[in-house]
Amino acid sequence: MVAASIQKPLTKKSSTQMTLTESESKQTTSIQMVSVANIPFQKFCLDSRQLATSDVFVLLKSHIPNCQKSRDNLYQAAKNAAFILSEIDPVALLATANIPLNANIAMTTDSVSDTQQQLAALPCPVLHVPNIRNFLGSLIQARLQYQQPVTLPTVVAVTGTNGKTTISQLVAQLTQLTGISSAVMGTAGNGRLGALVQASHTTGDALAVQQFLYQMGKEQAELLALEASSHGLDQQRLQGMPVSVAIYTNLSRDHLDYHADMAEYAAAKAMLFDKAHFPDLTHAIINIDDEYAQIMLDTAHASDLTVWTYSLDASKTATFFAAEIKPSLQGVEITLRTDFGNGKVNSVNIVSPLLGRFNVANLLAAIAAAIALGISLERIAAVIPQLQGAVGRMQRVPSNDGCFIVDYAHTPDALSQVLASLKTHCKGQLWAVFGCGGDRDAGKRPLMAQAGLTGADQVILTADNPRTEDPNVILQDMQVGMSTEQYQRTHIEPARQTAIEYAVSQAAADDIVVIAGKGHETYQEINHVRYDFDDRIILQNALTQAGRV
Repeated sequence: MVAASIQKPLTKKSSTQMTLTESESKQTTSIQMVSVANIPFQKFCLDSRQLATSDVFVLLKSHIPNCQKSRDNLYQAAKNAAFILSEIDPVALLATANIPLNANIAMTTDSVSDTQQQLAALPCPVLHVPNIRNFLGSLIQARLQYQQPVTLPTVVAVTGTNGKTTISQLVAQLTQLTGISSAVMGTAGNGRLGALVQASHTTGDALAVQQFLYQMGKEQAELLALEASSHGLDQQRLQGMPVSVAIYTNLSRDHLDYHADMAEYAAAKAMLFDKAHFPDLTHAIINIDDEYAQIMLDTAHASDLTVWTYSLDASKTATFFAAEIKPSLQGVEITLRTDFGNGKVNSVNIVSPLLGRFNVANLLAAIAAAIALGISLERIAAVIPQLQGAVGRMQRVPSNDGCFIVDYAHTPDALSQVLASLKTHCKGQLWAVFGCGGDRDAGKRPLMAQAGLTGADQVILTADNPRTEDPNVILQDMQVGMSTEQYQRTHIEPARQTAIEYAVSQAAADDIVVIAGKGHETYQEINHVRYDFDDRIILQNALTQAGRV
């Protein structure tokens, strides 16, 4: 623990400045506080490049440690910061920044002393706060509320591999349609419904998350439905969010370039149902058809939450159950049964415009969340026909013949579900156009190909977001284990636009074509550059050129 002995001269606080003692800083010790307790500051900042004079810089650990970069950020921030809160031990950081990570060189008493002198010489104090993620979100929100108190929206959070975007948007639509001002935050964008701003991450950093929550409060949004990614939960980016309703969808292979294994992946998701992390929790809504559901159930019960379940499986007893499902290419008719354990089972018929059997499960989760918020099932059922699917999720692009759909499915499980849902409606052949992202879990590449080949009659393998990898190498990985029969119904085209155009030219009038993997995305990332690329627009143009619209 280090606190610099040299302080900046104290200045009179302006109406927009505060001191750390006026915020939620009780988690830091009195020894740490002594050097900064009365230093006024403007706001918190997590990026040294965006730091303004008198801001507080928060130095966090990177998932992949880079001592040199962290030290450079520290020095750069010290020029303007009021003070610095560091998750990383600054003594160890400055003493080892120029030493290779694998050198395993022990720090000597002299090196520690020299480093402490370097810290003392910096223009601002540096505090080592190793547990700062445990309260960073609350700290940021306290600063924002100090500036102008606002009432924050109620938060519904959705976690799981697939379905997060659709469920969060359905929750926001249901509440909006029943008179509750709503907003969303996630993969497809952040903001009020109908005015989303594209996001770079499913779950932003702690600062971005709290600033957005605060802004929605200023705009008098009453409900915020957000996606809780495993990265965001594991890194505690959602700390301090007033989550009252938590939803679990499913877990299948994804992000194993970040998580060590599926058990670790599931444990990260389970954090959302733990009151130790989210003390405002009241309800947990869990898909019991998923094999990892028990982990979420155990966590939710340990936190003494009201636990509701949903299912499409007639052999299971769930709070929300789709007793009858009649799907079509126009939507689905559902007989919904509810059983809250009070001896009374209710039944209601619902007509949903959403395509796909998996969207029935998504809708059950959203209905459960709306009921947890106090909306009656009757009011919910009345507005369901007005729902719209999330952008780029089972989104049908108009055509005179054939059926052309854009979907975000980018995991083997999601692709299998999309294809299975459409196969029952396909009078001709079912086509799947997809690839795999670069710089991500390479182990799922052949699994993606097999999912496509199992569910579709014809497969076109192409590029997704290759990032820094060669698309041809990714395509080679996808072909591992393919049989001769599978090759005969596979077309390989690295250029995604050409692949889409090929599908349009080859598909017959009774065929269904699914362009999968990118969904709502409006770019294709190649070597750190995001080029304009929207599957929906590319597909629409291809249909126009082919005279099919």
